[in-house]
Amino acid sequence: MSQLRRFLQVDVFTDEALKGNPLAVVVDGAGLDESQMAAFARWTNLSETTFLLPPTDPSADYRVRIFTPGGELPFAGHPTLGSAYAWLSTGGDPKQPGQLVQECGIGLVRLRREGARLAFAAPPLRRSGPVQEQALREQVLRSLCVNDSDLLDLVWVDNGPGWMAARLPDAARVLALQPDFAAMRGLKLGVVGAYPPGAPAQFEVRAFVPDLGVPEDPVTGSLNAGLALWLQGAGLAPQRYTAAQGAALGRSGRIHVLREGEHTWIGGDVQPLIHGQVRL
Repeated sequence: MSQLRRFLQVDVFTDEALKGNPLAVVVDGAGLDESQMAAFARWTNLSETTFLLPPTDPSADYRVRIFTPGGELPFAGHPTLGSAYAWLSTGGDPKQPGQLVQECGIGLVRLRREGARLAFAAPPLRRSGPVQEQALREQVLRSLCVNDSDLLDLVWVDNGPGWMAARLPDAARVLALQPDFAAMRGLKLGVVGAYPPGAPAQFEVRAFVPDLGVPEDPVTGSLNAGLALWLQGAGLAPQRYTAAQGAALGRSGRIHVLREGEHTWIGGDVQPLIHGQVRL
């Protein structure tokens, strides 16, 4: 039987409302089954919809399930920040002051406050290193409609969703892409290119996931987390940098990356837009 449940819609990875990546959050997710969650995610038609639940791990503050219109994800970045914001803003009380522990499909993810901004610790890569399969490289070239010489690197940066990352010569090439989504079938593909020195952001990022009903994602925390681990590990990015994403969709997302000790923190601002109830 349906009931009224607390509901928020927030904009993530932006300090200006309507310029980031929207997220729908059902705060009172307990009692909903997987089919109900999936149906609501299809109905919102956002890149992700999350459902907050009591944790099953005693060290976690809350548990989250993350759905796209095409299915469930074990982890995603902007839903992690947006869900943490929703949990805190609706009365959540962390077990450790200033820190949160989220339970999700990949396990436990740590978050912290950086002033008014939230940041999560980039999960370790499940799959990394260069993509060896020639057939995949050729599919990426067809999907992005670029020449082989434009593809500086093609690597796995998979922290759960299955990301593959392509590095192009510069940010301008990334922004100019007009991908072939039919050719991209089966891929979860991120693209990154550097801005010249002195630019406000160090990298431009785009993310393509057509199989999940999201041809292009506005701002993508999981991809940026994987990119950060790879770029910093390869000496291609500094310990602190800002990535831009979403310009191709009229957004201006900003992802703030900081390598500190054993963790790389992925930070972003969250703007609340809708706070109410949903009958589910």
